[in-house]
Amino acid sequence: MSAASFVTRARSALVAAVGAASDRLGWNRVYRSLSYLRSALWVVPIVSVLLALVVIRALHLLDRFITWDLTGLGVAGAQTLFETLITLTLTFVVFTFGSLLVAIQIASGQLTPRIIATTLLRDRVIKYTVGLNMFTLLFAVSALNRTEDTVPQLVTLVAASLGVACVTSFLFLIDYAARLLRPVRLVALVGDQGLDVIRTVYPQEEGGERGAARVMRGPGQPERVVLQQGRSQVVLAVDIEALVREARRLDGLIEFVPQVGDFVAADEPLFNLYGGAARIDDAMLGGSVAFGTERTLEQDPMFAFRILVDIALKALSPAINDPTTAVLAMDQIQRLLRVVGRRHLHDEGIRDAAGHVRVILRTPNWEDFVHIACNEIRACGAGSIQIARRQRAMLGNLIRTLPEQRHAALREQLELLDRTLPDHYKFAEDLALARIPDTQGLGGASSATRAAGG
Repeated sequence: MSAASFVTRARSALVAAVGAASDRLGWNRVYRSLSYLRSALWVVPIVSVLLALVVIRALHLLDRFITWDLTGLGVAGAQTLFETLITLTLTFVVFTFGSLLVAIQIASGQLTPRIIATTLLRDRVIKYTVGLNMFTLLFAVSALNRTEDTVPQLVTLVAASLGVACVTSFLFLIDYAARLLRPVRLVALVGDQGLDVIRTVYPQEEGGERGAARVMRGPGQPERVVLQQGRSQVVLAVDIEALVREARRLDGLIEFVPQVGDFVAADEPLFNLYGGAARIDDAMLGGSVAFGTERTLEQDPMFAFRILVDIALKALSPAINDPTTAVLAMDQIQRLLRVVGRRHLHDEGIRDAAGHVRVILRTPNWEDFVHIACNEIRACGAGSIQIARRQRAMLGNLIRTLPEQRHAALREQLELLDRTLPDHYKFAEDLALARIPDTQGLGGASSATRAAGG
């Protein structure tokens, strides 16, 4: 079997296993568990501990066949090596977690608390660095315990190599963390995740012949209304395929009342059921919706905008007064708006293979994205020439590059910006400067000349 074939079969087996688990445990439980595991710091270190227990035993078995000296160390030297590795890795782990806590406090205080779960806790470099140190720590402890009269050559060589790897990874982590905590890096990570979810929720490119997404409502009074049971929480995701499949089986229509990202209180309407869908079991419907205490990015494209806007607003607050960070957030907002503007924001009616509408699922439309991207930043930052010029440049750029059907909402924002500025600038010269588009916010006369057509 080739390596590619093995990987393909392994991936298929994993997908099948996840599907089987979803059927047994409920889609929402599996979804919440996977989402939690992706943001949990303890998973990789625990797996590395279990892996170390297996590897150390395998290496000791192989050591019986090693007859030559690989390290040149005696029993005392090997024990000193293992003791040094234990002290070294334990120090690295404590320092890493301590630094991470400080980084979380700084990031949440200077940027936004919503940056923690979406970036810092999901960063693979941090997870795997801690995992490597935990692996080496347990490996060294086990090797020291087994080293008495003879030196396990292969184990000692591997331990020395792991020590070098731990030192290297720790030094790399210091540099990586310093770069990661810069605002430009964090907003770029949010932008990358936002692009992924936008392309997932809106997979089709916008065609020139298409108009705005059509808002749908159920056909009259629903035959049955399913209420939210249990705790009041936020909608994280919906198993759309399962709902379409069930509605088609019973020849009915399912309307999901809230939108992904909405807070749903207990006993509020969750589903409106029409036709044969009224016979669907409540447990099945409840199992197709994942709830949580805070929003996530998996099926919520608006949340990426929310995070970036929050960063900009925090930077514009009098306590921080850092409009340049707000400009960095606006760079990513423009990037996301460009992608959204080129996607087909599909109708709220989701159809089955035969073309019949089976599920009504509300998603943000173009105006929603434009409003969240512009309104609050304009209200809080219009008094900053840097922000006013950057927002004008963003809107002008999008008008020039996006399809015609996207222009109305953007021109409305330009008009609102023009009407807002006179209240903040009493000198005509300042007002004229604030009305010159500039992609850098305050990049000087040369950039103003280049962007004058915006």
